[in-house]
Amino acid sequence: MRGALLAIFIGVATIGLVAIGTIWPIPSAIYFAGSGNGSVLRSPTTPEIAIQDLGIRIRLHQMPAAYSSLANKAEFTQSEFDQDVTGFYRSLRTQATLETVDSQPLHQSADQAEMRVQFHWSTILGPYEDTREIQVVRNGDRWQVDWPLVKRPSVPAQVIPVNYLRWDVIYSGSTDEWGSQNVAGPNVRIVDMRPVNRAEGVYVLGELLDDDVVPAWVDVRATLIGKDGKILGSEDSFDMISHRLLPKQVTPFRIHFPNVDLSQVGSIRMQPESILISTSADPVIEILNEKYNALPIASLTGQLSDQSGRVVNFAHVLTTFYDSNGNVIWVSGRYIGRALPPQTPVNFTVSVPEDLARKVSSERTIVAAYSPRGDAL
Repeated sequence: MRGALLAIFIGVATIGLVAIGTIWPIPSAIYFAGSGNGSVLRSPTTPEIAIQDLGIRIRLHQMPAAYSSLANKAEFTQSEFDQDVTGFYRSLRTQATLETVDSQPLHQSADQAEMRVQFHWSTILGPYEDTREIQVVRNGDRWQVDWPLVKRPSVPAQVIPVNYLRWDVIYSGSTDEWGSQNVAGPNVRIVDMRPVNRAEGVYVLGELLDDDVVPAWVDVRATLIGKDGKILGSEDSFDMISHRLLPKQVTPFRIHFPNVDLSQVGSIRMQPESILISTSADPVIEILNEKYNALPIASLTGQLSDQSGRVVNFAHVLTTFYDSNGNVIWVSGRYIGRALPPQTPVNFTVSVPEDLARKVSSERTIVAAYSPRGDAL
């Protein structure tokens, strides 16, 4: 009898809570549900609220309203604002969703405030962050964002000679699927490997070399074997590797085993994999102004410059960090949210764990480029 009464009570309480949430939804619930009619917005009586209101409008794809709320909208068109937010060319930003916005005041007077704003985007390849320093100005009893528009780069017309190397694979039949080959894969080998124990689990770090005269599509799988001989887990490098390797190229790799402590591991079995692919040595992406910053926030900054004559829609920066003895101590990666136009530098930042920052003696950075279809160029 008590069980039946408890079930009835829980059912009634659940219905009541659902009704309350439907009739009087809290603003944050509407915001994260991606809907609403503007009731989530507040009167922008402070710079912080003005920033949050703009973020909500972008989150809900209310771009005309977001543009209308800007203090300096007379300086550019709504189309230019939309392209600045979503990207001029197809890229990770094109289909991204703005999740949250964090703001930090840098300086404020009675009529003007300078804010460091961090936009947290959700993309098909994971989270992406965009940080901008934004001015917010007071207009009567309201604050408005002075949007720092990044204008579309204009590159003069020019002829870029195509003189890069290219490798083509001739398959035995027209119905052959990608990856199904009757030849041995290119010779690849692991030139460095070491496990690292961290709070979030075990990481297996290392470098892989294409030791052949032909290009390869590569991956690395690691299997952790416990001290009792049982398998603790098997994972591959996923996107923490440059899958396309030209002859004699080296890529870093990082493999994560969550919820595993290094004290449990007796041995590690490594399995490099390779497939012969058709590819070219283009596009060439040059790394400019590379700088390691140990303090106050450990990071590697620089610029990427596409030296080819076509837009690189997706670029992935991978950096290997070494200690004074030349040992790999960390591998970090960062997808670039915007496309790389030809001959136009684009900034990048790669983070480093704070506890490893002082151990870094040198670093090596490579860039993997991908076509709109998702294949490596």
